Amino acid sequence: MPTKKPSPTVLAVIPARGGSKGVPAKNLAPVAGIPLVGRAVRACLGAVGVTDVVVSTDDHAIAAAARSFGAEAVQRPAAIAGDTATSESAVLHALDAFEATAGRTADVVLLVQCTSPFLTSAEVAEAVARIVDGEADTAFTAAPSHGFLWKETADGATGVNHDKAHRPRRQDREPEYLETGAVYAMDAAGFRTHGHRFFGRTALVVTDPARVLEIDDPHDLARAKALAPLLDEPATPGFSDVDAVVLDFDGTQTDDRVHLDAEGREFVSAHRGDGLGIAALRRAGLPVLILSTEQNPVVAARARKLRIPVLHGIDRKDLALKEWCEAEGIDPARVLYAGNDVNDLPCFHLVGWPVAVGSAHDSVRAAARAVTVTPGGFGAIREIAAWLLGPELNTPTTTPAE
Repeated sequence: MPTKKPSPTVLAVIPARGGSKGVPAKNLAPVAGIPLVGRAVRACLGAVGVTDVVVSTDDHAIAAAARSFGAEAVQRPAAIAGDTATSESAVLHALDAFEATAGRTADVVLLVQCTSPFLTSAEVAEAVARIVDGEADTAFTAAPSHGFLWKETADGATGVNHDKAHRPRRQDREPEYLETGAVYAMDAAGFRTHGHRFFGRTALVVTDPARVLEIDDPHDLARAKALAPLLDEPATPGFSDVDAVVLDFDGTQTDDRVHLDAEGREFVSAHRGDGLGIAALRRAGLPVLILSTEQNPVVAARARKLRIPVLHGIDRKDLALKEWCEAEGIDPARVLYAGNDVNDLPCFHLVGWPVAVGSAHDSVRAAARAVTVTPGGFGAIREIAAWLLGPELNTPTTTPAE
């Protein structure tokens, strides 16, 4: 019987320096609740064929984030961590470090950029396959383009990829391809020999132009956050992803309206389904906390009825949340925080699962990792509870809805 050929070792290297002039702490900037380095790690770990993922960094916070998403971290020396250092130098160093530690030789090495937030696992897998199958020595992602390119000369503007006197229709032109900068795959031995990302036969991995965005300045980051709800696959957490649930009150557990009587007393409307969901979370053993800016008796009264703790009248909700997590021994990365307005954003940046209710402000929806279909005050918390508990939430109990 012939010996089965071992699967190739495919190492994905994600360079992620701590310094960035265009966007401070860029590689830790969240898009849809996930830091850029985390998005790159997830794309690689989800790709068929990738066996190992390392993040090359000079920054302890980036290294910690990389490990939290399942990658290994390689400490990059200062000599190759400056503005003039090449990505190839980081990949070569990480490749050496991996092989020395793992005791295995990489067959294929990938260069994956954090600055391309909409890279998919399928694109990474296709780049790997081009090398493993022997189709090419190098491969990279590229987007098709039918654009007319121009350049300025002493005699005026002239066409680069066309004769300005002849303007063929789009369907009559062969597409050209724009390098996206997202992922490069290389035969590892060839990369060591040549020292750069293009050698031998090169293959294209054609990607959707709508997904192409490279983050170099704050405007790019803002565009990425706005596009994430449209381009990301919908994701909701399960029970194993979360160790605690923290809930804003106004606009999240209510419809954000306040009713006043002649004496100035305030009344709000709460949804019984939310009470049922919170009761189910409590029975499942998940700590639940209400965290509210409002100093209002109705908030405390609702918490008493739900039999969960409350912190209200809080100006810095993020600091209060951090202190609560420390006191309870809970990792913020495993906290689900549900909110609806801009005062919730600092908490969104602290937790692993920032969730916006369906009626949330646009900036909050853009920063969320998941968004409920249901508006605040109409059962959004019950919807979140169903994400976490699944069919268990639909099992009848003797406990009434709160």
